[in-house]
Order: sequence, then structure tokens, then C-alpha cells
Amino acid sequence: MKYLKYIFALLVLTTLTNCNVQYSFTGAQVGNAKTFQVNFFQNNADLVEPGLDIDFTNALQDYIQNQTSLSLVNSGGDLIYEGEITEYRIAPMTATAQNTAAQNRLTVSVNVRYFNMKDTEKDFEKNFSFFYDYPANAQLIGGTKDEAFEVIFERLTQDIFNASLANW
Repeated sequence: MKYLKYIFALLVLTTLTNCNVQYSFTGAQVGNAKTFQVNFFQNNADLVEPGLDIDFTNALQDYIQNQTSLSLVNSGGDLIYEGEITEYRIAPMTATAQNTAAQNRLTVSVNVRYFNMKDTEKDFEKNFSFFYDYPANAQLIGGTKDEAFEVIFERLTQDIFNASLANW
């Protein structure tokens, strides 16, 4: 009886392997894709933050690489991400009794074009946006800026990943 369990487990694993079933803990559905590429996201926002374009492009590459077994390539990828940063805006959000800003909001938006060379029905072009609120008396420099970018990039890359590979 003990050996019967092992034989059954081996049979199930062999069947799943032969059927080419792919399972991912992240929910990614890459299909037959083996590679991906992330083209440079140029900063076309009215207010240009130096280095934002490179940092965002790298963040998206890193997120996809960490969540899938796809290989990053410079050209000829099975999955292609491209687009531009369309908004980088700082605006006051809440006011004090003295009619001054108590909190500011940094908003970053990106337009993404996704091409799935293995299944063109999954191609899309979408805008993604997220924000970071910080005290009005703080300058958006140093640690505050680093934290803002980290929070915004984490959410943007998750949303792009989910839209392209998790089908959420």
C-alpha cells in the first residue's frame, strides 16, 4: 500500500510533465514564451525628473525577471513591453487651517504597450498610474524621493505584470 502511493504520485507528476502543464506561484501565464524584453521608457512628462526613465525601465525588468522564469533579451523577445512616462506631477492634497498645504502627492503615470508575439490577442496599450503622499514640509529629495519611487514603482510594475501575464 505504501508503494502504491509513491507509484500514483509518480504517475501524476509524469502525466503533468508530459501534458506541458505550467504552474506558477505568482499566477503568471506565459504560455509558450521563453523571453521578454523591456524597451526604454522615455520620460515625456511635462515635469522631467532626471533618471526616472532608467529607474522605471530597470524596475519593470527586475519585477518580471523575479516573478517568472523568462529570460531577459535586448531584442526579439517573445513578450515586449514598451511605452513612455506620461506624467510626473506634484500637487497639494490636504490643507491646514492656515490655508497651506499639509500634504503633497507625487503622481507618476506610464503608458504601456504590451506585445505578445506568441498570442497577439493578448496585446494591449494601457495607462497605469500611482501616487505617493508625503508631508508638505518635506522636500522630495534623498530618502523621501527614494521611498516615493520605491512605492510607486512597486505598484506600477505589479499592475503591468498583472495586466499582461496574470490576466487579472
